[in-house]
Amino acid sequence: MAVSRCPCVLTPAGVGTSGDPGVLTPKARGALSEQLFEVMRTGATSWHSLIDAEPESRDDAHIALWALYELHYRGFDDVDDSLEWNPGAVAVRGGLERQFEAELRARRTPVDVPRSFADHFFSYVAGHDGASLASFIHREADLDQVLEVLRHRSIYHLKESDPVAWVVPRLPALTQAALMELQYDEYGRGNPNQLHAHLFAKGMEASGLRSGHGAYINDVPVEILEQNNAMSLFGLHRRVRGAALGHLAAFEVTSSLPSRQVSRGLTRVGLPTEISAYYDEHVEADAVHEQLAVRTICGSLLEQEPGLVDDVYFGAFTCLDLEDRYARRVLGEWAAA
Repeated sequence: MAVSRCPCVLTPAGVGTSGDPGVLTPKARGALSEQLFEVMRTGATSWHSLIDAEPESRDDAHIALWALYELHYRGFDDVDDSLEWNPGAVAVRGGLERQFEAELRARRTPVDVPRSFADHFFSYVAGHDGASLASFIHREADLDQVLEVLRHRSIYHLKESDPVAWVVPRLPALTQAALMELQYDEYGRGNPNQLHAHLFAKGMEASGLRSGHGAYINDVPVEILEQNNAMSLFGLHRRVRGAALGHLAAFEVTSSLPSRQVSRGLTRVGLPTEISAYYDEHVEADAVHEQLAVRTICGSLLEQEPGLVDDVYFGAFTCLDLEDRYARRVLGEWAAA
């Protein structure tokens, strides 16, 4: 049978591959990450000394964890691809993951969920009182502040939806089908030029910013590392598949209106249409996706695996809480300046 192939030609944008120049291990943020990156690059010393090593700080822990996760995505030019499933690397990652997950779980209060999951979930998300970075960008942020946020956001948006893709084979059939309906939109509906990561890359380039994968990793605060690491943690472990989908649902529910605000803010400070077009795409798409993510994706999962309801809310809380922490960090620094 003949295979139908997309006739589209990919318009230039540096979404990045492991072969792109500059895709290198990041700068260390402490003794643990410094030793880890040296081992990853050269293999000169044993992994054994790293397995029980304590990070010096949250920055040290999360840049190390981010780099270990990246071995499962695009990798690094200065690290051999065979390291992805190296037992030592997996052991170090596991120790960092256990500490991070324990911290995330300790931050939340368990929820009593009534029978009507979807209605309760929407109310739960709406009731989260977090700082609004999108509102500030809409009305007050200057150009430098907006560009700073774009650099930070690029760590996720240049690989948008990739962490969720890990979850697909771990779900029952109805949930798989619903998730793939959403993912089909995220990955451009068969057109590589409409891939959300590609749209963001084109917007970055039009705004005078680098669009290579992880290009700004050395500039981002630890809150951005935590956001990205939480998505990778949930995506790569079957046992927290409920958290992965709860995180996705909360992300979609809180995306449409903020995307509209950000788009207007980008236009207000004079940035080109290519970057505002990325956010405009999410205004309409995520208004549909939020219903799909909550009612069909999470709803169908919980119908078949009701025991996962607590993890669904754990993932949702984590999404909301980490975004709030990032917003407060950035808004606080801007106010202090």
